[in-house]
Amino acid sequence: MIIVRAPLRIPIGGGGTDLPSYYSQFGGEWISAAINKYIYIIVNKRFDDSLRISYSKTEEVASPEQVQHPIVREALKLLGIKGGIEIVSIADVPSNTGLGTSGSFTVALLTALHAFLSNDIPPRKQIAEQACHIAMNLLKEPSGKQDEYIAAFGGITSFSANKNGEVAVTPLYPQIFSPEIVRKLENNLLMFYTGIRRESGPVLKTQAQAIDNLHQVRKIGQDIKIALAQNNFSEFGKLLDLHWQKKMERDGTSNSQINRWYEIAKKAGAMGGKLMGAGGGGFFVFYCEDKKEDLKKAMAAEGLRGEYFRFDFDGIKVIANFI
Repeated sequence: MIIVRAPLRIPIGGGGTDLPSYYSQFGGEWISAAINKYIYIIVNKRFDDSLRISYSKTEEVASPEQVQHPIVREALKLLGIKGGIEIVSIADVPSNTGLGTSGSFTVALLTALHAFLSNDIPPRKQIAEQACHIAMNLLKEPSGKQDEYIAAFGGITSFSANKNGEVAVTPLYPQIFSPEIVRKLENNLLMFYTGIRRESGPVLKTQAQAIDNLHQVRKIGQDIKIALAQNNFSEFGKLLDLHWQKKMERDGTSNSQINRWYEIAKKAGAMGGKLMGAGGGGFFVFYCEDKKEDLKKAMAAEGLRGEYFRFDFDGIKVIANFI
């Protein structure tokens, strides 16, 4: 039996510039933070040559081509696994909630399958690229590289993609961000679940057309990195709010209810915030220093559940390998 976990993530800045429609023209630059909410993949040998896949439903099939789960099917085919395997997935949060579950799932699955085939697991970057290949090339999803890379590397990390899609990875902690900065972020970033689940694909297709908007979002992401490195959290909060305004200019990234919740949070003491992922639902994350209890009460009154988190600095991790 093999058990692998991959962290979920919150985007800090520059989201959307990881899409190939953008970085193939201008290069991309974004910051993500892995959090201690995880996707777990459990892999075990089967007694026979069949395949058993358990997620929100259970499949028992004779070949990879018969697997209905698209990511599992393509991962098995990519690595040449024909059968004799059982795969189980467990998630700390629901899918389609903006925390990068699909990317984390693929990274965890590929790592577990590599371990199943051999103890020689490829480097994190290779795993991330294989996961991106499945999403972008094999499944033709309108996705970028943010989720797969942060799941593989973990931490609070800056990524840049050149026009060919090659990604450079720069950990911001502890090289640039001090322990004090990390503590402030963990203490003052508050997460709330809207209860709304939504696929990101349609929104990402719209984002791909919003080039001018993404130029501005990229610049805001760069400014966020500078503000945090300088321990300027007041500016960080303002930049989050500016990013919100820019993101709301894109079609499909918000609605009247989402906007209403954001304004309630601002009045309750949030300096700025983000709706995770492509938008339209999922999780809010707000930055709030002095009125955290007021913010929690305001969100609870609206039926939004608080979700405690800390950062994850492990990235993809094999928890157990008994094969």
